[in-house]
Amino acid sequence: MSLRNYSVREVWAVKNIAKRVSDLIKECRQSLAESLFAWACQSPLGKDDTLLLIGHLERVTVEANGSLDSVNLALLMALLYCFDISFIEQSTEERDDMIHQLPLLTERQYIATIHSRLQDSQPWKLPGLQATVRLAWALALRGISQLPDVTAVAEFTEADEAMAELAIADNVFLFLTESVVVSENFYQDEFYIRRIHNLITDFLALMPMKVKQLRNRADEDARMIHMSMQMGNDPPISLRRDLEHLMLLIGELYKKNPFNLELALEYWCPSEPLQTTTILGSYLGVAHQRPPQRQVVLSKFVRQMGDLLPPTIYIPYLKMLQGLANGPQCAHYCFSLLKVNGSSHVENIQGAGGSPVSWEHFFHSLMLYHEHLRKDLPSADSVQYRHLPSRGITQKEQDGLIAFLQLTSTIITWSENARLALCEHPQWTPVVVILGLLQCSIPPVLKAELLRTLAAFGKSPEIAAFLWQSLEYTQILQTIRVPSQRQAIGIEVELNEIESRCEEYPLTRAFCQLISTLVESSFPSNLGAGLRPPGFDPYLQFLRDSVFLRFRTRAYRRAAEKWEVAEVVLEVFYKLLRDYEPQLEDFVDQFVELQGEEIIAYKPPGFSLMYHLLNESPMLELALSLLEEGVKQLDTYAPFPGKKHLEKSVQHCLALLNLTLQKENLFMDLLRESQLALIVSPLEQLLQGINPRTKKADNVVNIARYLYHGNTNPELAFESAKILCCISCNTNIQIKLVGDFTHDQSISQKLMAGFVECLDSEDTEEFVRLEEGSEVEKKLAGIRHETRIHILNLLITSLERNPPSLALYLLGFELKKPVSTTNLQDPGVLGCPRTCLHAILNILEKGTEGRTGPEAVREAPQLAELCYQVLYQLCACSDTSGPTMRYLRTSQDFLFSQLQHLPFANKEYEISMLNQMSWLMKTASIELRVTSLNRQRSHTQRLLHLLLDDMPVKPYSDGEGGMEDENRSVSGFLHFDTTAKVRRKILSILDSIDFSQEIPEPLQLDFFDRVQIEQVIANCEHKNLRGQTVCNVKLLHRVLVAEVNALQGMAAIGQRPLLMEEISTILQYVVGRNKLLQCLHAKRHVLESWRQLVEIILTACPQDLIQTEDRQLIIRDILQDVHDKILDDEAAQELMPVVAGAVFTLTAHLSQAVRTEQKQPLASGLGETQYAFMLDSSFTSPSPAQSPAVDFTSIGDSSLHIILKKLLDFILKTGGGFQRVRTHLYGSLLYYLQIAQRPDEPDTLEAAKKTMWERLTAPEDVFSKLQRENIAIIESYGAALMEVVCRDACDGHEIGRMLALALLDRIVSVDKQQQWLLYLSNSGYLKVLVDSLVEDDLTLQSLLTPQPPLLKALYTYESKMAFLTRVAKIQQGALELLRSGVIVRLAQCQVYDMRPEMDPQGVFGMREPPVFIPTPVDRYRQILLPALRLCQVILTSSMAQHLQAAGQVLQFLISHSDTIQAVLRCQDVSAGSLQELALLTGIISKAALPGILSELDVDVNEGSLMELQGHIGRFQRQCLGLLSRFGGSDRLRQFKFQDDNVEGDRVSRKDEIELAMQQICANVMEYCQSLMLQSSPTFQHAVCLFTPCLSETVNREGARQDTQAPVVPYWRLPGLGIIVYLLKQSANDFFSYYDSHRRSVNKLQNVEQLPPDEIKELCQAVMPAGVDKISTAQKYVLARRRLVKLINNRAKLLSLCSFIIETCLFILWRHLEYYLLHCTPTDSQDSLFASRTLFKSRRLQDSFASEANMDFRSGLTMVSQHDIDQLQADAINAFGESLQKKLLDIEGLYSKVRSRHSFIQALVRRIRGLLRISRN
Repeated sequence: MSLRNYSVREVWAVKNIAKRVSDLIKECRQSLAESLFAWACQSPLGKDDTLLLIGHLERVTVEANGSLDSVNLALLMALLYCFDISFIEQSTEERDDMIHQLPLLTERQYIATIHSRLQDSQPWKLPGLQATVRLAWALALRGISQLPDVTAVAEFTEADEAMAELAIADNVFLFLTESVVVSENFYQDEFYIRRIHNLITDFLALMPMKVKQLRNRADEDARMIHMSMQMGNDPPISLRRDLEHLMLLIGELYKKNPFNLELALEYWCPSEPLQTTTILGSYLGVAHQRPPQRQVVLSKFVRQMGDLLPPTIYIPYLKMLQGLANGPQCAHYCFSLLKVNGSSHVENIQGAGGSPVSWEHFFHSLMLYHEHLRKDLPSADSVQYRHLPSRGITQKEQDGLIAFLQLTSTIITWSENARLALCEHPQWTPVVVILGLLQCSIPPVLKAELLRTLAAFGKSPEIAAFLWQSLEYTQILQTIRVPSQRQAIGIEVELNEIESRCEEYPLTRAFCQLISTLVESSFPSNLGAGLRPPGFDPYLQFLRDSVFLRFRTRAYRRAAEKWEVAEVVLEVFYKLLRDYEPQLEDFVDQFVELQGEEIIAYKPPGFSLMYHLLNESPMLELALSLLEEGVKQLDTYAPFPGKKHLEKSVQHCLALLNLTLQKENLFMDLLRESQLALIVSPLEQLLQGINPRTKKADNVVNIARYLYHGNTNPELAFESAKILCCISCNTNIQIKLVGDFTHDQSISQKLMAGFVECLDSEDTEEFVRLEEGSEVEKKLAGIRHETRIHILNLLITSLERNPPSLALYLLGFELKKPVSTTNLQDPGVLGCPRTCLHAILNILEKGTEGRTGPEAVREAPQLAELCYQVLYQLCACSDTSGPTMRYLRTSQDFLFSQLQHLPFANKEYEISMLNQMSWLMKTASIELRVTSLNRQRSHTQRLLHLLLDDMPVKPYSDGEGGMEDENRSVSGFLHFDTTAKVRRKILSILDSIDFSQEIPEPLQLDFFDRVQIEQVIANCEHKNLRGQTVCNVKLLHRVLVAEVNALQGMAAIGQRPLLMEEISTILQYVVGRNKLLQCLHAKRHVLESWRQLVEIILTACPQDLIQTEDRQLIIRDILQDVHDKILDDEAAQELMPVVAGAVFTLTAHLSQAVRTEQKQPLASGLGETQYAFMLDSSFTSPSPAQSPAVDFTSIGDSSLHIILKKLLDFILKTGGGFQRVRTHLYGSLLYYLQIAQRPDEPDTLEAAKKTMWERLTAPEDVFSKLQRENIAIIESYGAALMEVVCRDACDGHEIGRMLALALLDRIVSVDKQQQWLLYLSNSGYLKVLVDSLVEDDLTLQSLLTPQPPLLKALYTYESKMAFLTRVAKIQQGALELLRSGVIVRLAQCQVYDMRPEMDPQGVFGMREPPVFIPTPVDRYRQILLPALRLCQVILTSSMAQHLQAAGQVLQFLISHSDTIQAVLRCQDVSAGSLQELALLTGIISKAALPGILSELDVDVNEGSLMELQGHIGRFQRQCLGLLSRFGGSDRLRQFKFQDDNVEGDRVSRKDEIELAMQQICANVMEYCQSLMLQSSPTFQHAVCLFTPCLSETVNREGARQDTQAPVVPYWRLPGLGIIVYLLKQSANDFFSYYDSHRRSVNKLQNVEQLPPDEIKELCQAVMPAGVDKISTAQKYVLARRRLVKLINNRAKLLSLCSFIIETCLFILWRHLEYYLLHCTPTDSQDSLFASRTLFKSRRLQDSFASEANMDFRSGLTMVSQHDIDQLQADAINAFGESLQKKLLDIEGLYSKVRSRHSFIQALVRRIRGLLRISRN
């Protein structure tokens, strides 16, 4: 079996190769022959060459069918053109020029040699060929004889008659007819036709006597034949038929007119002008001019030949007229001739005055024949009537009738006027007579011709409608069954009983042709109404069941007729299905009344066809079988009878499948909605069924095999590609197709070759520019182009599916292994076949070597667009990207060669051009990204040079020419030398995008309602293949026409032309609107791609390839250009979103580039003093003399100002809408303003060494200058800009609001004049923002559920609070917020009371992996912390209204007291909890103070006042209790626990925790200080917050009683030991922080010298993952960032430690002073009494509530003399020399430079003095 398969495959391969070799040889011979022909046409051959050509033609033979092959035909034509002297009819000057160039007249002995060779030569192998050359030579001699001065050749010119006679004797006209004109290639060349036309017309015009001789001979022969017949003898054998052959030649020559030449017009000499304004023809010119003599002679020939026409040449004359009537004007002249001929008719048709060639004669004969047959018509019961012999007509008469019918068909086919005139003639009534004859017993051949004549009449819709009714009435096809009728009648019987027996089917074919014509012209839906169920179904049933389904099983005498039958019936099916659109009413049974009964009307024929094609019906099975047989026949590469008809049949089959696939979705949807009990299956599934002949599922494979014949049968390849493209949308079918296509290797190779061959075809430009050539050639070129389009769409659709897909197979990827392992190669390398990928690349590469760029871009724009899209999809898909890009990069150098030709210029096809550039730029973006990731620097650099270089480079270099040294970077773009700069390619691409867009004029309608039309247009909109929403023009046309047809009344009929004209206007408007939408879509697409390319260049490519200065210049140029284009008044608003996105990215990178440039000096190895200066708060020069004044950036401040103004103009251009666009622009503006923002500077503790005067008189630095200029520009835009930004901040899209708030935040922070703050307050926007906090309350509460909705509200809230906090930092802003009641609004919000329970497993916030959605606790903190910060900032800023602010904040604390106390009691030591505590203690330290209650605005009674005091007391006690946690030794345990849980990537979290703990201690100490200062008017009456106990054991025990309970019980005050411990601990911490700070500063100064491990550790603190993948320069940047953060963190910690130390010393001093100087021990009653009296005299508004007072009294009662003595002793020990030295060192190191020069020293001195005094 395998051997057999192998041999079959081998046979096919050998046959295929033999066919290709044979075709190649034929093509070579053909090309040589055509070259010789073209040469001879333009420059006739010389004597010797002509003789050689004659010598070759002497040996020529004909093909099997009697015709010349294409090579010999071309050689014959070449020789005929050598003898062409038609120039003698031209003007004198041109004729003289031609005479001097013609070898016939210039070469000596030319005429003599040729003449003797033709006259005396031996007979050729083809006498007819010899006769043709002789006739041409004779006519050349006759033409020469008419020239002056030809006496030298007179002896030859006088022999022209003899030469012509020799030619005629050899049957020249018969040979021309049978061997030349019928040749396959004859009608494919216009000059062949013209030469034979000239040959015949020259004979008729130049040799009239010879023509007359032929006529006389024909008359004589006719008389002899007549006499022989009368005598009963056979006619003589030796009779000549030359005139008959001439007429048949003329008829055959002009029967076809492929180039619309209408050469036959030369035979018609109009006796009167035509009605048309112009007359086409070779010599006619203007109608009123006199026709040339030649035309008069030819016209006379046509008329005279018809006079007294002998019977022998009657039929040839009619056939000649048929040929001469071929064409619209020729038909008119012929019609007039036949009309004029019959005008002298008399009643006796045989009379001398009548002409047998006239309408009158012909139709009179038909009527007589009809009447004669009707008399003999047998009854309907006679079964034998169909077999009766023809009555009253001979065979010759029948042939004459057929000839005249054919002439009639030709005339009425071309001339509608003739058609209507004949049909409406009252005496002739041809249609009625023909229908009558069809009902009689006449031969099938005659019946067939009558039907074809009816088909010609049916081309007019008016006649077609009448014909339909007549067909139904005459029952030519029996549609009504009469019960009493025993035998069926009509054409069905003819087919089954007569034609089948004869094995010839002319009648059936003619009937199908008639139906085909009628279906196209007019199609009545109620056909047969009143007599039967109305509808077309009986006809369809006959065509389907009797003709189509049985055509293969019938016998055919002529093999080709089998395919003729198939072609004509399938054509009817195709037209029926093409014109069918599924409607909802088709799926509902329509009942009609017939003879009193309700019966169901027939469905439309399209419905029936769809149903049969969507089921496994015999019709579908036969169609698929026909496709299989067709491809098998074509695969033989051998000619066979009916090949053309088979190809047309296959084409109709494929077209039927295509139409079914297009309409099936709508059909099945409507069927599902209806109640019809029909079952259908999608055609694509039916095509997957098993083929009963091969037992394989190979139907789709058979369809695909037609692609292999794309060169010879482009229509079949087109339909095949269309089907494959349609069914490939289904993923499951895709997978099955891959298996079917690759199952058999030979089939697989053949299918691949078919696809590639279709893509490789050359003449397939969509916009064919064939100025010359036939319509057929143009049509075929368009079909080939569309085939390529469908194949590319198939690839695109397939690539969108998961592998394995058909596209991967066709593009040459691995299917049996992972796709990514494919190794693409050039064709032939390692056995790689030529694939569709190679074909696509070949299409795009043509022309890239020159300056014009890829040819396909100009000549086939849509094709090139799809090719670029396929390549992009291959590069974008993860599986195919690697192999594809590797192949394009290494083997093809594709991208570089394509990108160098950007931008493409093809304004005529702008949409395709834009899409081409889009896909190419997207592919380039991927290439840049991939090469950057893979560190293929040379490739990246080469493309960057191409895109960004502004210096002219050597164009169109080869693949290696652009690989410069890697050390060259894009800085080379900006050499300032004598070379002229060029525009950067990235900007040229932007220039090529026209931002303006012409908008169609609005509809101006007179009849239709505009609003309703707009609604109808909207209803007809759908998404096309590219995802664009466009209007379906065809559907809209149907809807509007149906609306017009539904109108009733005479007025509507009269206005119908106007209505149709308005419909045309609407359709034109919709087409324009569709084009507008597609153009805008293409512009958005190309802008997106351009933006993507720019973003990849700036983001993904290695930073060192573009230096910072060049990067800024590039960004500046792009920003300015893109702003200029979008700010143009005519720029389309639809492009704003894309441009805004690009502006956002560009501004972000500009900001980054400028800030990077500002940081560059840090890495330049400056000395220590310079470095310290660079780290200073000012980046300006110490003095103007030391360095020249420079701009802020390389591109200059003026460029930055221009960009800012354009940004603001862009924002204002958006107006009220386009908030999403403004979102991008707000982000851009924020990035821009960030440029003037001073970068994070390390706090080196050196800056404060400057005096206040030095700081005040320092020159303005560049940051301040740019910031001042920026705000001046912004304020110059006034209230218009303020209004837009403020409105967006208060309302609209969440992201827009957030960015608008952030922008307001930034502007308000730098607005020294406070213009924006004033506008916010006066216009009410600030009040709206404050009031919206209450509206946000419910939304924020919903965010605290375990599974929250979207977090947008949370982020908006954070932005709002951040802005309010920024406003609060300004004193005036804080006052405005207090007036707006922001604290009151916060107090009203209930979300702050919904604190979630802590998760015990995640107490420290370190154990669970981070997730995107924060936990409920974290979300709560995101809500609470901004509120606390706002309160803290308001308390800090509101100096004049501090008490009012503190009172409101206190109300906020009390209203949320449960939450506040929960925070204060929380034992969690995570960063979030500690931040809560730090903020809360900071607020309490400023708000819960004595005297605040008196400032409350509320009227309270004594009870509620005591309640408020109780709240404050609890706050105070809990704050003091925090000291034990964070100030005592217990803090060490918490730190240790924290250290154990900190991972490597959370180092910064540890820094935050440490800072928060110090902040808490500082806040509590500040609170204690404030309490003591505000509550103690004198030192003698001090409030003591701490007991006189310095023992640490008490604190330790107190801290360890219960770690979950508050550290200090309510009834016990903390001891001074905590203060002393905190003092010592802070002093130790200070030195630790100071050392860490100094080390970090040293590291920052010498980052490059740090070891790699340390650099990596620093980077990981900033970027936990991916450190190894970044460059060394980026690592240094991250390390510096981390060190700056660490330095600033340590600086903050040093500041806090210093503050804690100072505050501890102060509190310690006040307590020691009181206890050691003023306090009376408990054994002294006076002192106790005095103390009690002191407390009684306090006001109720004291900061301590009654409970606290009791505690304090109980504490005082415990102060004994022993306690004081113990305090004295412990204080001396604790406050020893070492501690004092540390404190003084701290003051020397830190405090002095912070302007508190001797505070610590003074306190230490006083404490030391107190201890000495006490000791003494």
